[in-house]
Amino acid sequence: MSDVRDLRILVVDDEPLAVERLQLLLARLPGVTVAGTANDGEAALRIAQAVAPDLVLLDIAMPGMDGIDVARALSESAVDPAIVFVTAFDNFAVAAFDVAAIDYLMKPVQPDRLERALDRVRAHLAGGGREARPAAAYVEEFWVPDHSGLVRIAARDIERITAERDYMRLHVGQRSWLIHRTIAKLEEELDPAMFIRVHRSVMLRRDTITGLYRDEAAHWTARLKDGGEQRIGRSYVDAVKRFAGRG
Repeated sequence: MSDVRDLRILVVDDEPLAVERLQLLLARLPGVTVAGTANDGEAALRIAQAVAPDLVLLDIAMPGMDGIDVARALSESAVDPAIVFVTAFDNFAVAAFDVAAIDYLMKPVQPDRLERALDRVRAHLAGGGREARPAAAYVEEFWVPDHSGLVRIAARDIERITAERDYMRLHVGQRSWLIHRTIAKLEEELDPAMFIRVHRSVMLRRDTITGLYRDEAAHWTARLKDGGEQRIGRSYVDAVKRFAGRG
């Protein structure tokens, strides 16, 4: 691969406007060269073989050969570039990291988020390529319905997650949003260094927990930064105590 300080990038998306937006964002960044673009998976493989990019910014949901298949094919090729997925759907995250993607960006891509992804790619390549552990293995943002559109929720801003039947409610300050996901799925997708499950239907961001206490009935409860409390489920007590350094 070429010098990781000057990334050669292949942009792949079946939507021409999405390709153009990424090209415009990349044009503003130093040390970046767009080596080619493609609008489908088969073309992406052909162009990758021809231009040998360091990185492929790759859409997932494409007709025919989707992004996951393209990533698998590239990983088995002589080119073997780094992969960063760019998609409008957050439910592909686990599959994305199954194929060793370095990062996972949600559309519309924000400039600062793209820069962080490129920094991760550079660190990954400097560390020896695919043998290095992916720098980002967890979902960092969600796009959720809000009135007549969508709103972007950063995972780091979520304070509490509670289950409501087949949905999960993401609590951020005084507001909350519903997403169609199970708590088990979210537990897989969110960074365990940031979130901890304390009940079969509740996850908390770790830094919102300010204390723990046990009542006369031997039930454990977490005190929260906002003044609230959360009962800890019996089967989660040991994990919470380990988090507090008492396990």
